[in-house]
Parts: sequence; structure tokens; C-alpha cells
Amino acid sequence: MSERVPGNAAPFAASTVGILVAIGVLAFTAIFALLAWSPDLANKDRAGMHPYSTSALGYAGLIKILENDGQDVSVSRLASTKSYTDGVLVITLPRNGFSRVDAFDVAEVSEPALYVLPKWSGWPDPAKPKWQKDTGLLETFFVNSILESFDEDAKVWRLRNPGKILTPFGPQVPKFENKMQVIESNSLESIIKVPGGTLLAKLPGRDVYVLSDPDVLNTFGLAERENARFALGLMDWLKDYGSQPIVFDATIHGFERSESLLRAIFDVPFLGATLISFATMLLVGWAAFIRFEPPQKETRTIAYGKKALAESTAGLISMARREGHQAPNYLRLTKRYLTRLLGLPPGLSDEDFSRTLDSIAKQKKLDSSWTEQSEQMQLPARGRNELRDKAAALWRWRKEMSDGD
Repeated sequence: MSERVPGNAAPFAASTVGILVAIGVLAFTAIFALLAWSPDLANKDRAGMHPYSTSALGYAGLIKILENDGQDVSVSRLASTKSYTDGVLVITLPRNGFSRVDAFDVAEVSEPALYVLPKWSGWPDPAKPKWQKDTGLLETFFVNSILESFDEDAKVWRLRNPGKILTPFGPQVPKFENKMQVIESNSLESIIKVPGGTLLAKLPGRDVYVLSDPDVLNTFGLAERENARFALGLMDWLKDYGSQPIVFDATIHGFERSESLLRAIFDVPFLGATLISFATMLLVGWAAFIRFEPPQKETRTIAYGKKALAESTAGLISMARREGHQAPNYLRLTKRYLTRLLGLPPGLSDEDFSRTLDSIAKQKKLDSSWTEQSEQMQLPARGRNELRDKAAALWRWRKEMSDGD
């Protein structure tokens, strides 16, 4: 005798259906995430003159040294980085120059920027793609064709090692393999001049530099302590401020990553919205089987009030990644508040204002003065956390000055 399932009975338990829906949503999310991030999973550590390479002609060694020195270093695969970045842009040119990028104008890059000319040509080892099987000097004809993008009449020469040279960051004794490669140009400004040419040149009127010899920056050259000292000094000198990050461009070497919408929804600042969307899909599926609470009353999409306006403004600043630039603005706001609170003249100069508040702080026996607080807030913060700490310290000092008012 066969058994039949009653007509009013569900064929699956509610918990089983919930588990199946959750697995489906997670699998769906994982597939789209892999489609978006799969280019980053490809092996980039292959021999070459690019920032990912650990070979003799690569620049991964320089990145490692800078990281060990406590500096903020990153490698960019976005084409937009060449036009705008808040850090020092370093572009290590390959032997084929700008052939892998379309309509690239060297004068339109983000400043400050450093171009590193090629000097060597290498052949990867088929058995070990990370290594160079052999290297040789690149013909000056190829280097000159790249240099024409900066100055049509400029040429490169290869001369003997100069020994001790004078630089804007102190005397240096770099060591060059084979010969030193220098630039001869009538239009480029000489920043580091050596007998017979220029080692570091500058585009007139721009904060854009051209380094003629890569031996002071590539992994092979950094085996010499003097070259490592030269590299650290050069990178510090290029910065507009001490904590400015350093960004190495990888797009010119063929590692450009498309800025697709699929990838954007799995990246900051849209990652949170994406996760919420998938969680909503999961909850809607669950609600299709079990209603867990009565429907909510519909409310306004855009809320009224000062709080909503402040939150919207903060959200825009966060999306634009400009939180760190609010430190000087908060300092000016605090200055206006203390001017009204203490009844100071509105047109008081900065020197008189600082002298007055330092005197009051001394009378109140505060731990720090207005001058010390303002020095901390003059420069933009490196990020959201540093801005919060600076603002909190200034706010506590202001409360002490106003006796808790």
C-alpha cells in the first residue's frame, strides 16, 4: 500500500527552504564578486621593469624599502590615477615607452610626478618567469625616442660613474652598473647635474621630473647601500609634505584595470550598499514564506532637519575622500567660536590672537597652548582616524578654555 502526502502539507520544511535560498544568494554573490575581482587574482609577479616585478630590472624592491621605512606606498592599476592622485606619482617607463597607453600626454599627469627612463633590456626566463634570463644595455636610440616626449631635442649619453655628486637632498655617492646614463637638454631644468649631463631633470613650470638612470631605483641597483640611500632621499625630496603617499603606476606596463560598474559595486564606498541589497533579497525570500512582523508605515525618503543635512554633507565629503582636508577648516571654525566667546575683536590678526589665547591658556594652567593646537591642525590629516583624533584634542582644549561652556 503506497503512502500519499496530504494535499495541504508542504513538501519541504521552512528551514530547508531558508537554507537553500541562503546558499543560492551567497553563490550568486560569490560569482559576481569573482567576475569583478578576477583580474586581480592573476599573477603579476613576472620579470620586467614594472612595480610588481621582483626581478633585477623591477621596482618591487624599492616598494619594499619604502614600506620598511614607514612610508605609505601603493601600486595603481587605474588609468585615472595618472591624471589625479594625492600622492607622489612614480612612472617607471618600459623599453617600449608609451606604446601601451592611448593618447598619453606627459604634461597632464598629477603633480608631483617622477618619470624613470629605461636603460636595460631583459628577457624573462621561460622556466622561471619571475627572473630575468639575461639583460643587456638598451640602445640609446630607444631611450631617445622616449625622451622626445619630454623634449624633442634632448639626448641621452652614457658616461663613467661620477663618484660623489651634489643633490637637493645632500651629497650622494650612487653607483651605476656599466655606465651612468644622463640627459642632455636645453629646455629641461637640471636638478641634479653631473659632469657631462643631467641625472634628474624637471619640466619647466611643472612639478614633473625625469630620472635618466634607473640603477638608483631598480632592484638590482638597490643592492648597493649608496643607491638605497639615494632612492630614499629622492622620494622624500619629491613630497610636498612628509606623510604624502607614493603611488607607482602600473597601467603603462599593461596592467590597467577597467573601472567597471560590476567592480565598483564590490568596492568602497558602494560595498555596503551591495551587501545590504543582497541581504534584502535574502530577507524578502524569507518573508515570502514567513511574515515576521506587520508592514511598516511608509516614511519620507529624505528627512527634514539639521541632523539629516549634516549627515548628507558628511556622506558627500566621505565619498569624495576629502575628510583629511577638513582639519584646517575645523581650526578656523574653532577660532571664530573662541573669538565670540572671549569677546575678542573680529579683525584681530593671527599673531595677536595666538598671543592672547596662549596667555589665557597659561593663566588657566592648560597642558597645551593655542599655538601648539593650531600647528597640529594646519596641515590636512592623513585620513579619517587622524582627523578625528586631531579634532577631538582641539575640542577638549576648547572646552577647557571656555570652562566647560
